[in-house]
This record gives sequence, structure tokens and C-alpha cells, in this order.
Amino acid sequence: MLIHNDDYTTKAFVVEVLVKIFQQVQWTKAARIMWHTHENGTGLCGIYPFEVAETKVNMVTEAARDSGFPLKLTIEED
Repeated sequence: MLIHNDDYTTKAFVVEVLVKIFQQVQWTKAARIMWHTHENGTGLCGIYPFEVAETKVNMVTEAARDSGFPLKLTIEED
């Protein structure tokens, strides 16, 4: 599952999503993923079975919209 950079979603929100929804228990690892995404346009936020990935995309999308952010995640099948 990939997280995509945009010009509106705050870095703090991305780190929060990575910690809360993707269980990145170490803030430093979440921050590394966020910076990689910021610098490269996309970042790997996890590898999950399809149904789990769909659920996480929906959770993140809803949280982002509720906070006024256009954050986008995509699922790529292996």
C-alpha cells in the first residue's frame, strides 16, 4: 500500500496516521516514511492482505477528509 505526497496534508497528520492506523510503533520510523514520501512522491506504508488494505485506505481517507486533507493512498497488488 502506498501513501502519496500532496501539497496540503500536514506532515504531522501523515505521521499520526502512520502511528495510529498502520501501527508504526516507533515515531522515528513513521517520520522516516513521511519524509521519504515527501521527497519522492510516494512511500510504502505497509503490505497487507487486500481486504485489510482496503479497510485501512477507507479509514485513512475518512480521517483525512474529516480533517480537511486530500491525502491519497493506493493499493498495488503483488
